[in-house]
Amino acid sequence: MALPSIAVIGRPNVGKSTLVNRFCQSNSAIVYDTPGVTRDRTYQNAEWCGKEFLVIDTGGLVFEDDSEFLPEIRTQTFLALEEAAIAIFIVDGMQGVTDGDLSIAKWLRSSKCKVFIAVNKCESTILGASQASDFWKLGLGEPFPVSAIHGSGTGDLLDLVISELPEKEEISQREEYCMSIIGRPNVGKSSLLNSISGNKRAIVSDISGTTTDSIDTFLEKEDQLWKIVDTAGIRRKKNVKYGTEFFGINRSFKSIDRSDVCLLVLDAEDGVTEQDQRLAGRIEEQGKSCVIIVNKWDLIKKDSSTIYSVEKRFRSKLYFLNWSKMIFVSALKGKRVNDIFEHAKSAIEQHRRRVTTSVVNEVIKEAITWRTPPTKRSGKQGRIYYGTQVRNKPPTFTLFVNDPKLFGSSYRRYIEKQFRMNLGFEGTPLILLWRGKQRRTLDNEISKNKIKLIQDEL
Repeated sequence: MALPSIAVIGRPNVGKSTLVNRFCQSNSAIVYDTPGVTRDRTYQNAEWCGKEFLVIDTGGLVFEDDSEFLPEIRTQTFLALEEAAIAIFIVDGMQGVTDGDLSIAKWLRSSKCKVFIAVNKCESTILGASQASDFWKLGLGEPFPVSAIHGSGTGDLLDLVISELPEKEEISQREEYCMSIIGRPNVGKSSLLNSISGNKRAIVSDISGTTTDSIDTFLEKEDQLWKIVDTAGIRRKKNVKYGTEFFGINRSFKSIDRSDVCLLVLDAEDGVTEQDQRLAGRIEEQGKSCVIIVNKWDLIKKDSSTIYSVEKRFRSKLYFLNWSKMIFVSALKGKRVNDIFEHAKSAIEQHRRRVTTSVVNEVIKEAITWRTPPTKRSGKQGRIYYGTQVRNKPPTFTLFVNDPKLFGSSYRRYIEKQFRMNLGFEGTPLILLWRGKQRRTLDNEISKNKIKLIQDEL
């Protein structure tokens, strides 16, 4: 990455995520009064005195305990330190020096990375210096009293930190595609991220809810820059208690909104569940391009027709995403995961695509030739005057007609099908807006814009 990075390291619950949010002037890092909320390393952009940099938030570092996710958290912290130009070691000024702090300090002294000690929870300016002085014994230089909650001392610390940061690398300006990995807990989202990125970017376990926050990973594939977002598993709302999971799921929904394309990950063994359908519906409602990933395909007993029967069964429950490409992969074994980029890029391009009005009207004209608009019992027949694309992301078309009520759902689906058959748009939803036009208004537009009416030509 072009920006220099700062790794924020420390024991659980010393205020690392709070300080990260303070540095980045955001609330992106989940803050909760429970140890172990942050597990994977997460990245945020920050700026101070005109200098841009990345801040890496890490999980609570514990050396003496190998229970639950602690070994994996250590691995993530080690990787963060390898990437970083500077490390900020956060300690708790209220607790004083602990055995855990001494263990971390011993490890940091062997690191080549420049280390700053931030003594957090020093809200009192009078007592702050006294609280911080105790941490000289860590042997990492001068400790700086700060309050992550109130912001006191954080500016002075950043002044020193950025003075030690290397300059930003100059790279060519290329557009970045954002791809979010969405799905239920334990369908293999983090395994997929690790397989795609080629390293252990996220913690993987059989425990549901291992990923608690959205994880951004940057990589380059065939000269294209990608931001890949691994999200927390989304369960039904009634099963979610207020806390870390609640915040993580909210982050997941926001990830859908900021994505160029969503990977909806399904479990090949479980099939399409009710929650999968809800997530698919959410992607469609937000008008996002999508690729359906059927993971754990290596666990399925197969013959020559298995893939076709499974796809048919899955699509019958995800009929509202029938425009989406479906790929069968094994994230654990890395099978077919590289195909994802090709289909994701294609979906993004279709999502952003624009079509000229003349081409749109040619498609409509041909569709009307094969199947004329419906006629009511009163004898009044629907007439499509012309159509035009009004925007992209997703592709949206307005069809001007004599009366929208004359066009039922069946005929509207037929027109959409003709759009897809003739224009493509695989991987993206289409929006067709049916607008009524009075003849007087229409005649004015004809003379002004030289519009050729479709049905008047037939």
